[in-house]
Amino acid sequence: MASAADRRLFWMTASAVVAVDFVTKVLAETSLHRPLEVVGDYVLLRLVYNRGAAFGIDLGDSSRWIFFGLAIAALAVLGSMVRATRAGDRMRFLALALVCGGAFGNLVDRIRSAHGVVDFIEVGVGAYRWPTFNVADSAITVGAIALAISLWLEGRAQDRAKEAGTAAP
Repeated sequence: MASAADRRLFWMTASAVVAVDFVTKVLAETSLHRPLEVVGDYVLLRLVYNRGAAFGIDLGDSSRWIFFGLAIAALAVLGSMVRATRAGDRMRFLALALVCGGAFGNLVDRIRSAHGVVDFIEVGVGAYRWPTFNVADSAITVGAIALAISLWLEGRAQDRAKEAGTAAP
């Protein structure tokens, strides 16, 4: 059972991701009428709408609702992971909050606009560009990496406990 501090960490982090994501997307929509160089050609702010998923995966006219359903399912799975996380595992709660906040931020875009998810950060060198992304995408990526590390460390601890002939923490 999560402690009050665990719940506070989770909800404050997830809420902050959703809020920052929403504000930056609104600013991008109202201010980015043309690309803006932030760090030369390496980092640009460019408004694009992504009707699909990560890396521009598009499933046609139904993409909006297919990815909406997938996001709801992902949030349900993530919610069960949050409930299953042991009290005091701050890294796991933080990682899950980042992923949940990012997923919810992009879900809000799918609801509010048929244009798609607002993306506006572009990085690369010359013709070699990473797909344009947003704050929610960044939170999902960082959270997923942190979650993978957390799960890996937990697996290693369980393996060590088995080798020592004791139960894992």
